[in-house]
Order: sequence, then structure tokens, then C-alpha cells
Amino acid sequence: MDSTQQEYLNLIAEIMDVRKRSSKPLAYIHTYGCQQNVADSEKIKGMLFLAGFDFTEAAEDADFILFNTCAVREHAEDRVFGNVGALKNIKRRHPSVIIALCGCMMEQAHVAERIKRSYPFVNLVFGTRSLFHFPEILYNVLLTGDRTFERDITEKSVCEGLPVLRDGSFKGWLPIMYGCDNFCSYCIVPYVRGRERSRSSEAVIAEAKDMISKGYKDITLLGQNVNSYGKGLNEDINFAKLLKEIDKIPGDYRLRFMTSHPKDCSKELIDTIAEGTHICTHLHLPFQSGSDRILKLMNRKYDRKKYLEIVNYAKEKIPNVSLTSDIIVGFPGETYEDFCDTISLIKEVEFSSLFTFIYSRRKGTPAAEMEDVATDAEKSKWFTELLKTQEEIAAKRCASMVGETHRVLVEEKNEKNGLLTCRTSGNIIVEIESDESIIGTFKDVKITEARNWILRGVLI
Repeated sequence: MDSTQQEYLNLIAEIMDVRKRSSKPLAYIHTYGCQQNVADSEKIKGMLFLAGFDFTEAAEDADFILFNTCAVREHAEDRVFGNVGALKNIKRRHPSVIIALCGCMMEQAHVAERIKRSYPFVNLVFGTRSLFHFPEILYNVLLTGDRTFERDITEKSVCEGLPVLRDGSFKGWLPIMYGCDNFCSYCIVPYVRGRERSRSSEAVIAEAKDMISKGYKDITLLGQNVNSYGKGLNEDINFAKLLKEIDKIPGDYRLRFMTSHPKDCSKELIDTIAEGTHICTHLHLPFQSGSDRILKLMNRKYDRKKYLEIVNYAKEKIPNVSLTSDIIVGFPGETYEDFCDTISLIKEVEFSSLFTFIYSRRKGTPAAEMEDVATDAEKSKWFTELLKTQEEIAAKRCASMVGETHRVLVEEKNEKNGLLTCRTSGNIIVEIESDESIIGTFKDVKITEARNWILRGVLI
């Protein structure tokens, strides 16, 4: 962060010292959507912390309220609008509170216009590419009292040095790039997050070293398509090389990454995972549809044969590799025959788990103009069939793990059943009975029971 933005944080601290309602100004941050949004919120928290803010879980108590929004699916947008509307009463009770919206939704002109017209109590709207200017934007709102809409700033470079206040103490997100160049026909991301911009390997490796030195055990490298990392940088680097360099850092930790686009998934990357010391044996590789016809309509730039070649190479090179994926059901033009191609691919690959979605039309994307041939009822029926198929595969895979011993990271306590939730290198959930003092540590666990999606085990 440059000195100018730091100075704005100092000025914000002076203003908030007068406006605060408690001993310190309080901020309430609510994040919707993907891990990239979470990472962005952690940067915003870092900047607010430097401006003297503490944080609260109650919006009613806050002097600054921020919703970091997601535009990937319609349901997520509807939730945001509903929750923003509920803030009207807080604003009425506490007129000095600043209400702000940021994230992917705010990069859409029609959304920003709706906020401006229908939610007059919202003080500040800024998009994903305005993040690095946040201190200046917030200062101007506090100084003038004017409503501010700051969006669609073209960021062609990556600003380093932003402060980060991470949500977790042993699991953390590490962005390596921003934006996307793929323009899948259903996806709004390239329009709201901009074109691909990679961080330098030096900056990424330095942040990884810092996280490991602070005791982070599970680090996830983030990008809209991590496999295209390095394009445009003036260095001989790609994602496989970056992963290999981070893997060399001494320490007791695991490396994960997402999301990985099949068209750019190389044998070099798979070999790097297979030969790695800290790299998880888990590959999240979204295929979206098993039908070549639908993949072409989606503009995915690979076909079923190419996808299976990658998967089979990964199975050959990485023992017990855990494969997960994303699937869209009911894409415009999809027939039941196309859907059956998806089911057959699921059965052939035998994924550990799937993230499944019924297609959500996104205004501004090519797919939004395509003709839809399936009814909502048909799509729901297909979706149920898909879930049943995957449940049977997951149950079979989990059952095959009974009796094995796995090194797991103990993550949290399940308040519903009192058990501790752990995660294997392959991203499989294991529940154990033990003391909370071991949360945040690696333990060896013997699997004793399989329950469809999760496992039960005992400490060795």
C-alpha cells in the first residue's frame, strides 16, 4: 500500500475518533460468495484495523457496515438485496453509521443503478477493481457525507503491500492472481473482476513464507484460473513452477489451490503434485458438463476426451488422488441426452465430491441470450438424479477408506454432535472424538466408519 493510502487511513482514524459510538469504532463485515471474496474482505479488514477499527458480529453495534457481494448466481444476489433492505432500520436508529457495498455485484451497472435508486441509505458502493483505493474512497465519504459510487476502474497491474487481517489462525487464503480471460458463456466473472493479472512470484513466495512462519498449516493458493498463472509477467514462471518453489519452503504445512481450469491443466502440474512434499493430493477440476456439444456452447475450450486424459494421468501419477468438480445442470440448450453424458462421466471418474448447481442466468453473458429447451421441473429432476448418483459414488469411496490411517488437520468442533472435524490431504472430512486443545494441529487418525459424505475415526 502506498503512502497516500496510508495517510488516508490516518485521516479516517481521526474522523472516526469523533464519530464512534463505543470506546473504539466498530466495523461489521459480511462476505458472500467465493474464497476470493473472503481474501478481499481480509484486506479490507486489514486496512480498517490500521484506521483504528475493531470488529463486531452485530451489525446493530457497528459504525461501518460492509457487504462484500457475489454475482455468480441469482440466489446470492437476491439474498444481498434482502439483507441490504434490512439495514434501513439500523440507519434510521443510527444515522451516523456508514453502509457500504462492494464486490462482484457492484461491478454490474444495473445493480449499482438499483442500489442508487432504491436504497438511498447506502452511502458507498465500490467494485472489485477499486479495492486498492478503499481508504481514499471511505475518507471522501466521511468528509463530505456524499453518496459515492466507485466502480469499473481498469486495473492493469497488481498493487502489493495491502495489510491483511486473516479470519483464521491456521488456515489461510493466498491470492496469486486476479481476473479471468476465459469468458465461459455462462460466467459473469471476467466482466466483474477484469482480465487476468498475476502477482510476481517473489511477492507470492514472500507471503507464503510469512504465513508459514506465523503457523499457518493449510494454505490455499487462489485465482479464477490458477493454471494460467504467469501470463504477462516478465519472468520464466508458470503455475507448476510457482507451486514447486512454494513447496520448497521448510515447515509443517499443506498447500492447496483453486480453481484449476481443465484447458490449462498440464502434465507438468500433475507431476509437481505427485512429487511434492507439502502439496495436497486433491485436484479440483471443474468439467461443468460431460457433453461435448454443451461444452462447446459453454465456450470451455476442451472436450470430454481431453478432460478424461487429464484425469487418468492424475490417477496414474498421484496415488489415491481425490478428484472434485463443478457441474452445471440445465444449461441453455441442454437435453436429457446431454445430461446423461454428464452422469456417465461422473460414474467413470468417480469423484470424491461435487459442487452442483442448476444453471443461473446472468445478465450480460452470452448464455443469457441462448434458448432454453428444458423446463424447471425437468432440471430439478435431473439435479436430483445427479445427487443420487454422486451420493452412491461417495458412499462407495468412503467405505473403501475404512481401516486406513490418514494424517488430518483438526479444524473445528462440530457443535451439533460435539465431535472434532478434521480434513485429509484429499479434502475428505473425518470426525473424531477428542479434546479441543488439538484444533489447529496435524494428527494421525484411523478410519473406523463411513457415512456417505464423511468419515469417522479415532486418534492413533
